[in-house]
Amino acid sequence: MPFLRFKGFEENCLRRLLPALVEKFSWAAAVPREIVKIELLKIIQLSETPQSLEIYMFPREQKKHDLIAATMNELLSAEGFGGVHIFFVLLNPALYYKEGRPVQDLFWLS
Repeated sequence: MPFLRFKGFEENCLRRLLPALVEKFSWAAAVPREIVKIELLKIIQLSETPQSLEIYMFPREQKKHDLIAATMNELLSAEGFGGVHIFFVLLNPALYYKEGRPVQDLFWLS
């Protein structure tokens, strides 16, 4: 956690970019590299849709979300992927469970 889910990208390209994606995201989000998860969504497009990056994470300040989006856009654009839609799916710690317990409870235990 967090999860970066890519849609409309080639697997080989993402594998090549993986180290930079993790490094840049962890810096912008101020999270350890080890917890950043990268996924490629294999979907069937039924209509024309743009490449996208869905970022699943717990809410941060707006400035932090802006920095993350700008950082990911800069990296992707530099690699020839202009116009990628980047959006956040914000998770609620009370509704995200690990081992049957909400992670908000686990934050207070550690």
